[in-house]
Amino acid sequence: MILADKIMMLRKKNGWSQEELAEKLNVSRQSVSKWEGGLSVPDMNKIIGMSALFGVSTDYLLKDELESITPSETAERDDKGAVRSVSLEEANRYLDTVERLSRRIVLAVMLCILSPACLIFLGGCADEVAGFLISENFAIGIGMITLFLLVGVAVAIFIPTGMQLSEFSYLDKEEFSLDYGVKGIVEKRLLSYIPRYRMLLTLGIMLCIFSAVPLIVFAIMEASLLLLVGSTALVLVICSIGVALIVRACYINGSCQRLLQTGEFTEENKKRTRENEALDSAYWGVFTALYLGVSFLTMKWHITWIIWLVAGCLSPVFQYVIGLLRKK
Repeated sequence: MILADKIMMLRKKNGWSQEELAEKLNVSRQSVSKWEGGLSVPDMNKIIGMSALFGVSTDYLLKDELESITPSETAERDDKGAVRSVSLEEANRYLDTVERLSRRIVLAVMLCILSPACLIFLGGCADEVAGFLISENFAIGIGMITLFLLVGVAVAIFIPTGMQLSEFSYLDKEEFSLDYGVKGIVEKRLLSYIPRYRMLLTLGIMLCIFSAVPLIVFAIMEASLLLLVGSTALVLVICSIGVALIVRACYINGSCQRLLQTGEFTEENKKRTRENEALDSAYWGVFTALYLGVSFLTMKWHITWIIWLVAGCLSPVFQYVIGLLRKK
């Protein structure tokens, strides 16, 4: 059966006139008449439109050898339940939003990492070995003010940024599908970003790894306490840049994978992530309370930041154990 006959058969099966079908497809009645008469062929957009309208696959419409009706993907999804559809416009808006807001997120992350740097450096200046360059109370006061100021600015960035991204939260929580042609465009955008992603990720990891080099060099040289404290603060500066590059790369790369539902954003992984949200919140909440409690009790902020490194190293172990428990 040729396309012209299939269009006429499906139209009559639904009880529509040529005028009614033309109105649904936003074309003229003459166009429908020519399609059914075999005088012209509808373009691909109209084929896709008729596929959704009649509830048949595009293969059934286009392949003459297919005589039995095959349902469209949309019709199959409707049988299973409604699935949210993502248009090209919405996908581009999401990708552009992530590209724009990732710069703010990177800045907020850097501010959080840098927040104790001033306290560490001023604390070293107030040490007896360093020669009491400033008083201890002054060092702690200015350092704490700087710490809370930087963290406050970071939070002020995180909250509105998260609110702007919240409209796309369904990408992590719901099952969805991409409209025709969207997947290819997103894949092309992801492919063009991969070289930049690899470069940013590699550079960020290298900076984090080698951030401690100045501190190690000064320690080997048995430099003064002031230089050691300054190099400790420098470690945070270099780390903040490295982490910023990693966050920037992963945010943009992740936005494409989230739309394509690949990598860590497959339906199975999203389900696992939703199950682990409460546990992750509790995990990092405990370490945050531990960090603040130990830091305020000992006032050794230049040392207690290591708690975050321990938390980061233990996080994969924690996730692995939870995974084993879930399997059991």
